Amino acid sequence: MNTLSKDFLETLFSKEKESSLHGKWITFKDIEGLFSKYESKFEVSQIGSSEENRPIMQLKIGNGSKKILLWSQMHGNESTGTRALFDLFNCILNSTDTVFTKILETCTLVFIPMLNPDGAQAYTRVNANQVDLNRDAVDRAAKESKLLRKILEEFNPQFCFNLHDQRTIFGVEGTKNPATISFLAPSEEITRALTKGRIETMDVIVSMNAMLQNSIPNHVGRYTDEFYPTATGDNFQKLGYNTILIESGHYKDDYNREECRKYTFFSILQGIHHISNSDTFINYESYFDIPNNDKIFYDVIHRYSDSKNDIAYQYEDKIIDKKFVSKLNKVDENRLNSKIGHSEIVFEGKIV
Repeated sequence: MNTLSKDFLETLFSKEKESSLHGKWITFKDIEGLFSKYESKFEVSQIGSSEENRPIMQLKIGNGSKKILLWSQMHGNESTGTRALFDLFNCILNSTDTVFTKILETCTLVFIPMLNPDGAQAYTRVNANQVDLNRDAVDRAAKESKLLRKILEEFNPQFCFNLHDQRTIFGVEGTKNPATISFLAPSEEITRALTKGRIETMDVIVSMNAMLQNSIPNHVGRYTDEFYPTATGDNFQKLGYNTILIESGHYKDDYNREECRKYTFFSILQGIHHISNSDTFINYESYFDIPNNDKIFYDVIHRYSDSKNDIAYQYEDKIIDKKFVSKLNKVDENRLNSKIGHSEIVFEGKIV
């Protein structure tokens, strides 16, 4: 297995991180000025527009026969993958390391760094017409869904990377750790059969997990592979396009997801590196050793000596007066002994 070293990845990320992008609310205006610096090496083009006519951009690079399509922010309020992609773009632009030489010789890469710019502007999961693009793979009611399918069919990739963020509620089963990164090889139909495409997808995920265990051991989870008939990954997998789902989650005290951004970057680069150096993708068994995601966390728990009165809170992110605001809301109470708070406040006595 061609696993990139922790030291190599840490040094690379520290040097090439795109410093102009920070925080969870990333809009098209935040990335609009960055595209020009990549034009010397990438093919940069506008491939379409959103429902509200914001540009949807694509970057293409490489000359190899292994085709890889990557997209981020199909949910507008999930930007960790977008930031990680721009970190990767800087690496490809600036690094002369043989890792990138090999990738560009063996692979052709197409990136759509912000598929849902309207949702990004409003900081919502859905697009401007309230369509969840990740559940629109069959109807394709949204312009953005039609565009993604068009690019998919024209480019005909061997592998796809579908980049998302997951909620802070998820932990790694059997541990008390948050799920900082979670993976999924989507099912193609309701029986969840181990098809050739799923095995190949699992092989790449096994490589990414092996790398992450060197950096964040026991912080990697696995999503349920229950089949969703209208979901993007499930349908692309069914159509024969191997689709790797990466869910960026929570790391201790990392509510801006900057640490998680780093590990998302590590994962994407390791996945592409593995594909570029592999001729077969058959080593899937260790995929099932990745622990399941487990809903065990709240953002804050107030604990009382009478545990029957514990109270749990979750942050709700929203845009108010054009500013990003996180508000704590009470979401659960009473017996929370089986739950963990990312922050816990212990009070003596009973709640008043």
